[in-house]
Amino acid sequence: MRKISTRLSVATSAIAGCLALSSPASAQFTPAPAKPVAASSKPATVPSPRAASCHNGASFDRFLADLKQQAAATGVSQGALSEASPYLVYDQGIVNRDRGQRVFGQIFTEFAGRMAATYRMQQGQARIKAYSAAFARAEKEYGVPPAVIAAFWGLESDFGANMGKLPTLRSLVSLAYDCRRSEMFANETIAALKIIDRGDLAPDEMIGSWAGELGQTQFLPTHYFNYAVDYDGDGRRNLLSSPPDVIGSTANYIATGLKWRRGEPWLEEVRVPQNLPSGFAWDQADLTIQLPRSKWAQLGVTYPDGKALANDNLPASLLLPMGRMGPAFLAYANFAAYTEWNNSLIYSTTAGYLASRIAGAAPMHRPAAPVAQLPFTEIRELQQLLVRAGFNVGKVDGVLGQQSRTAVKAMQIKFGLPADSWPTAELLARMRGARAQPRPEAALPAAR
Repeated sequence: MRKISTRLSVATSAIAGCLALSSPASAQFTPAPAKPVAASSKPATVPSPRAASCHNGASFDRFLADLKQQAAATGVSQGALSEASPYLVYDQGIVNRDRGQRVFGQIFTEFAGRMAATYRMQQGQARIKAYSAAFARAEKEYGVPPAVIAAFWGLESDFGANMGKLPTLRSLVSLAYDCRRSEMFANETIAALKIIDRGDLAPDEMIGSWAGELGQTQFLPTHYFNYAVDYDGDGRRNLLSSPPDVIGSTANYIATGLKWRRGEPWLEEVRVPQNLPSGFAWDQADLTIQLPRSKWAQLGVTYPDGKALANDNLPASLLLPMGRMGPAFLAYANFAAYTEWNNSLIYSTTAGYLASRIAGAAPMHRPAAPVAQLPFTEIRELQQLLVRAGFNVGKVDGVLGQQSRTAVKAMQIKFGLPADSWPTAELLARMRGARAQPRPEAALPAAR
């Protein structure tokens, strides 16, 4: 779900525009659990030689034996290890999928329009009614509003309709043997074994995404083991087919793991005047900058219908996911839970917006005119120029992440442009021109 993006499959695919959810999910409130996939349904493939390089050249079998020893040392029983062993096989296809991920930038209004569609809002509201007792219990115990839980439930799996179809143990152990994130997935494999040992799921029930996430809100096994709760009273924590368990577990993770603040808002749409009053600067629209809500009101920020903001000291950040010409939101302290769940700004803003819609907020106001977005190749070129100018933008991948947005804002300030962190053709042209200007060697900033 989160920082490095542990939300590795369903959510990432959604951001990439690869999650085909153009039609509403089934109206069934309790989708049938996915059919188990037998361990022998797909033969293991020969491990890639490069996968062994971070394991001192050890074969997969040797690596697996060591991993089982580590699991036993953490308390996993021999019975659970024996039960899981037929499913702990290497699949080069999983590693290829992980290494072949491509992320395509998508403008916020397009992504939110598809993923926070009316049908998903309505289905979220319907599930809140259908499972009112579980939602009420979760809100009382954890302080997380039903709409927040329902929004993640809808985005992650369309309420259980799209949880993935691959054997979880095979995915986890394959990614653990590969060197890209070996330690992370070794820990996830051990957590999955603990889930089996605890009696929550059997190995053949562990069917999910290619990156090993499980259940209707797509928990990695470590989150499943640490935060899943038994809300239906059957003695198991089943996030694949028990809606009450899904509701309670998701609330527990948001409250305990993501530090949700009971009784506080998360995201509200606002309107920012284009004719800025004295003292307002676009560079103040940044998640790292918090001002009292009364201060935003003094600067001319209102609700979309023109009503005044509350005149209080509740801190909030002004969030402009598409720059000053696009939608605007006040993001409160609880919005950090969304960026921890998934560090994509587009995903986290969409999740917060969908939760507000499920809770009864009006639809988002669309921009009066289309907001120009640089194409993928030009964003990547801009990132390269930012790196040359001395900024750390993370991966130069054509995707506008938070590091790239911060660097864009700094260059907008330098060139005297509105510093709203949204890359424009004018900024790119200015940076191209700056690159073309001959300068003394000593004046060149060090590239990172």
